[in-house]
Amino acid sequence: MGVKIYNSLSRQLEEFLPQTEGHVSMYSCGPTVYDYIHIGNARTALVTDIIRRYLVYRGYNVKLVQNLTDIDDKIIARAETLGLSSSQLANTNGQAYFEDTQRLGIQPADVHPKATEHIPEMIDLIQTLIAKGAAYVIDGSVYYRINSFKEYGKLSRRKPEDLLAGARVEVDQRKEDPRDFDMWKAAKPGEPSWDSPWGPGRPGWHIECSSMAMKHLGETIDIHAGGEDLLFPHHENEIAQSEFATGKLFARYWVHVAFLKIDGTRMGKSEQNFIFLRDALDKYSAEIIRHFLISAHYRHPLDYSLESLQNSESALKRLNNCVDTLNKYYEATPEIEEKGNETSESTSHADADLFSSIESLQSQFTEAMDNDFNTAQAVGSIFSLVSHVNKSLNSSNGVSQYTLANAYKVLTETCQVLGIYTMNEQDTDNTTEYLDPLIELLLDIRQDARNQKDWDTSDKIRDRLKELNIEIQDTREGTSWKFVT
Repeated sequence: MGVKIYNSLSRQLEEFLPQTEGHVSMYSCGPTVYDYIHIGNARTALVTDIIRRYLVYRGYNVKLVQNLTDIDDKIIARAETLGLSSSQLANTNGQAYFEDTQRLGIQPADVHPKATEHIPEMIDLIQTLIAKGAAYVIDGSVYYRINSFKEYGKLSRRKPEDLLAGARVEVDQRKEDPRDFDMWKAAKPGEPSWDSPWGPGRPGWHIECSSMAMKHLGETIDIHAGGEDLLFPHHENEIAQSEFATGKLFARYWVHVAFLKIDGTRMGKSEQNFIFLRDALDKYSAEIIRHFLISAHYRHPLDYSLESLQNSESALKRLNNCVDTLNKYYEATPEIEEKGNETSESTSHADADLFSSIESLQSQFTEAMDNDFNTAQAVGSIFSLVSHVNKSLNSSNGVSQYTLANAYKVLTETCQVLGIYTMNEQDTDNTTEYLDPLIELLLDIRQDARNQKDWDTSDKIRDRLKELNIEIQDTREGTSWKFVT
């Protein structure tokens, strides 16, 4: 049996068959960086992270692209309120996004494209759509003709007369159809703008993801992920633009993550009931928050509460105590890596029974995750083994050191797919405490070298950091760094 994914496009559970055997192209809509992300945003990013981790666990080579929307109406409005430029606000909050998600244990995407760095690709796509009759120009703005794409609405299942509801379209009497959406917005006084064949302006929201996805993954991608709030109009519009332009299917599988709720209401900035991820991480460990966020299937709403986080904290204490106890048996059994999951030489009933539970965990974990990434069931299988291990450790019947070492190996492998067991918090905190200042010191030395036009030293520091999976990025606002995989 293979992986099955609930495809929002067909609204069915489908067998996952990537375009190229063994390889997966995956795009996930990232944040609009006008503010810090809240825990609800983090749920979508975390689900994407776990899907990628699991596909790698299953032997796939995954290329993940997650964009940053760094030009948008919200960014412009908030920057004006704060007395900053749009680029200053976007760069600050973009860096904060990477800091917060890294703290949560979310692995960086292979590519994190920014909208402002892909203006030429957006212009090219818009020109193609104009040439094909799917878009039209009015006073420097470009609009997409909804009626040009006969399958419009196939993702959201919305009727034509209902398409304006929640569509984030501007009221403009000049448009041919009120449902038509903008792909290029003519420049307004004081707003950021770029040159285009239609005059200075900036891209619309929807054209950004279409352009960046196809730039980095090709005209058809395997998996497109995002929050369920993006299903319409954002993902619907991505499909219309991309498929009309290329004549090809844009994404084979659409994955949508349900809302996080608080007091029964969707958590969101518009509802003013959100909790910033960084604030939550100041109170709870990353593993606790991850455990909470995956305690329900990603397509089911999840209620945020103090009680839920406390339950996750208690559960992880049981897990950590069990794994830490098993670790001494693992360290004392070097042959475990060579033998794998072979049956131990012990003939005791307790030993055979625990070995059976280890095998059950592996099969149940895989079965749960193969079934549309059901993390709730996967976590349940992990704690079933934890209970059995604790029972075995407290039993007078002998269990071999090899079997206990094997339990450690299997538990940690499955937990790491979900990111709910990593190194001890103490070690993590100490590493971060000393690593961050050291990298900042190296960047200061590199900047001094650049100021003196000592390019050899500058390039050497950059290249050596890259060998350590640390990527540095030079921008007008300064130099930043991040871990990459």
